[in-house]
Amino acid sequence: MTLAELIDTYVSHKRALGMRFDSRAKIFRMFARALGPVDVAEIDPEAVRAFLNRSQLSSSWHTKYYALRGLFRFAIQRGLLHASPLPYLIPKRPAYATPYIYAPDDLRRLLDATAMLDLHYPKNGSRPGIQPETMRTLILLLYGAGLRLGEALALTTDDVDLSAPCLVVRNTKFFKTRLLPIGPKLAATLACYAEHRVALARQLPTATTFFLDRWGKAIARQTAERYFRILRDGIGLARRDGAYFQPRLHDLRHSFAVHRLVAWYRAGADVQRLLPQLSTYLGHLGLAETQHYLTMTPELLREASRRFEGYVGREVSHDQ
Repeated sequence: MTLAELIDTYVSHKRALGMRFDSRAKIFRMFARALGPVDVAEIDPEAVRAFLNRSQLSSSWHTKYYALRGLFRFAIQRGLLHASPLPYLIPKRPAYATPYIYAPDDLRRLLDATAMLDLHYPKNGSRPGIQPETMRTLILLLYGAGLRLGEALALTTDDVDLSAPCLVVRNTKFFKTRLLPIGPKLAATLACYAEHRVALARQLPTATTFFLDRWGKAIARQTAERYFRILRDGIGLARRDGAYFQPRLHDLRHSFAVHRLVAWYRAGADVQRLLPQLSTYLGHLGLAETQHYLTMTPELLREASRRFEGYVGREVSHDQ
């Protein structure tokens, strides 16, 4: 069996089990191009190592490694390989990107700066691919509802129910669909954009997605991220903690989770009881994944400490 045939069989097997497997399939296609038309039993470990080392020691090295590990394990189980051609020694995985938790002032500056998108193309009279009002609404939705960027960009006009008001987030990261209630302020923002979204486009929309670019088409993830970087760099928003990654659109989701926790502490709510609700709202499988979003900020630490001090004070008072 050739490598290409093995990849087709493996990907089909995984998809038959209900997995999307798109990112892994992309890695396998790159791997097949790198090694060429080779039989599975003749895969050279050095060629595998060279493919992995294209990514040096970034996190993508490990992503490719674990994708290939599953592929070769599949081949071994079917008697196509006697041993895996992957290297035995695995370099230490780089730390995950540290989320940037936006302060209220950061958010205000970003929203105010969306107007500068029209000023970014003054020379030839062209206009940005994402209109200022579209970008502003997208930022408010990501922060106000804690959506993943892909979830927000995939929303259709039918998914945004402004009469309820709620959002229908379909076929998300874990193949789940969830119904998200939203507050009146966010609902009003979405209603305003819904009223003007068609007029903002230069031509009639060709997509049913809620967010449209200037040409009436769905907005690509890379496009949204590029225009966000224009905003971020335009206002000089940057990390001061030495972390590698600069503030991202995805960090708005982290900020939503942390700020929600702070608000619960300040309101005197039972945070432990409410955490599973936050997890469900974010579309997580369990609390372990939600904990990754709860970056310990000074504000969160201060509120948690106050809650703990109040708890200890009640216990001491009860014992006396």
